[in-house]
Amino acid sequence: MNLGMEGIPYNWHEQIINLLAERIVVVDRDGIILYINEAYCEFLGTTVEEAINRPVQEVIENTRMHIIAKTGQKELAAVHPINGSEMVANRFPLVVDGEIVGALGTVMFRNPEEWRMYKTKIQNLAEELNYYKTKVEKDLKSKYHFNGLIGNSPTFLATKKLAERISANNSSVLLIGESGTGKELFAHAIHNNSMRSSLPFVTINCASIPEHLLESELFGYEDGAFTGAKKGGKKGQFQIANNGTIFLDEIGDMPLAMQSKLLRVLQEKEIQRIGGQKSIAVDVRIIAATHRDLEKMVEEGKFRQDLYYRLNVIKIEIPPLRKRKEDIPLISLGLLKKLEGKFYRKGIELSSDVIKRLMEHTWPGNIRELENVLERAINVLDGKIIDLAHLPLYLRDLGLENTRVKETNTENKPSTMPPSLTVQPLKETLAIVEKDAILQALDITNGNKQEAAKLLEIGKTSFYEKCKLYGIN
Repeated sequence: MNLGMEGIPYNWHEQIINLLAERIVVVDRDGIILYINEAYCEFLGTTVEEAINRPVQEVIENTRMHIIAKTGQKELAAVHPINGSEMVANRFPLVVDGEIVGALGTVMFRNPEEWRMYKTKIQNLAEELNYYKTKVEKDLKSKYHFNGLIGNSPTFLATKKLAERISANNSSVLLIGESGTGKELFAHAIHNNSMRSSLPFVTINCASIPEHLLESELFGYEDGAFTGAKKGGKKGQFQIANNGTIFLDEIGDMPLAMQSKLLRVLQEKEIQRIGGQKSIAVDVRIIAATHRDLEKMVEEGKFRQDLYYRLNVIKIEIPPLRKRKEDIPLISLGLLKKLEGKFYRKGIELSSDVIKRLMEHTWPGNIRELENVLERAINVLDGKIIDLAHLPLYLRDLGLENTRVKETNTENKPSTMPPSLTVQPLKETLAIVEKDAILQALDITNGNKQEAAKLLEIGKTSFYEKCKLYGIN
């Protein structure tokens, strides 16, 4: 049985044709119009009744339909001059039982503007697709190399050398260090120096993802696995990182329930999506990092011992900034170069007093804190030299504190002079300090209260209230 158009009701045909092509014409072997739809007639300024059974040349200006019906040669995306403009048309010969019986013509675009609009739309979609494709590829690439890890202190060089030595193999790495020491930079560099460098590098911050979402983020889910699940399911980060490296930052914050599931992945080298029945093989290198004491957490039952041993194949401890203070000038220079690009500035330098003050600080926030200090300084900088006045108040006051400590240490003998100073109430002392800080901020910003409020990191309303309280105009 030949299944064709017979199964479609005849009164459907017109609508089907109009949906397939907005403007369409059919001619016989002699170029007589057998069919033309209303959309085409409106474009031509005629009616279906007037056009049917007439030679196509009399109805359509500069037509070639009668020629196609003779030659049997199709013409695709042909430019057709008509009505003082140009449309883009397709023309096809109609062949039945090996014989040309007529021709079919469709109008793709009625004028160049319509074509340009379509082209622009497609081009925009292509550019958008390319942008997101590039972004995804960029996001899955590691950004830092070992030559970008700055420092010449013996402790840092030893750490860097160890990381370089172990980067070529596939063993799990555990990076230990305080917040802001550069654990993620080390992870990037290890991946970039490995045989997996051209393959995905995926970063997961275990502390920033809610516990109920962590499993689906790591392992993915199947279509319909839960209410609100994305149609078609979703790949997990382990699947995305297949054959590459996955960096599990803040691994110490991973819930115990997820720790056991992660352990299974490391042991079996396979994952199972939420709602899925089959296992999916994955080959990833694990680099984990934490600022927590995992050994203590194991003793307290907060971290699985078997997972700790799986991750702790190679442990690299990254020294805090206070233990490599000789690197501060070099690191500061590197950070300034980075920030110059962000602020479109060039030639920014640190005064000798600032370098000395930076060397005196203990840096509890490590390199991240140092970068924030330098960024703040550039925000309030008019020239090219960062001086003490551009530093945050707590660093400016550091010099006074150090002076007081030295004076206390050198004054061992009890004073024979009667005390000449009186102790003020704490509330009054704090008010004096607060007023001085506001005046100093206003001095730096040349009286700009909004900028001064930003420097002091307080709200604009609060700043104005304090100015009123202390009689500062």
